[in-house]
Amino acid sequence: MQQQRKIKNATAEAIIYPILVVIIMWSVFILDRYYHLSLYRFGVEPQTISGLKGILLMPFIHGQRDFGHIINNSIPTFVLLATLIYFYRQIALYVILFIWLGGGFLLWYFAENTGSFHIGMSGVIYGLFGFLLFSGFLRKYLPLQAIALFVAFVYGSLI
Repeated sequence: MQQQRKIKNATAEAIIYPILVVIIMWSVFILDRYYHLSLYRFGVEPQTISGLKGILLMPFIHGQRDFGHIINNSIPTFVLLATLIYFYRQIALYVILFIWLGGGFLLWYFAENTGSFHIGMSGVIYGLFGFLLFSGFLRKYLPLQAIALFVAFVYGSLI
């Protein structure tokens, strides 16, 4: 009985938290699109002090011209976060923060400053994909490999 409760709790967490992240992404997108807030300015602007704030905000900001960018980020974000939380519940937060902040900092530090801003969840998606795929291979755990490759197939630009 207690084992079933643990599985239900793990499954609920693996669904609720990714849904909340996607809801935040869509809420920011809709506010930006309909109120013309130009939130892209809060993305990462490489090698500038003001661009550092983008490391925290970039994943939640998407281009307002069309729905393609946010739609292409929503499904893999949900699937990869849910998979990470379900299979790596104990370290999921650390992995997400490391990928999110580490990837954002590397982008800020190494990208050329062309006066443009980097926005979107793609960097986090790539990091989650890599983590799940390689940990699946290292652990020889086929479900993780399969999920990561499925997302790569759906989100074709990963490969």
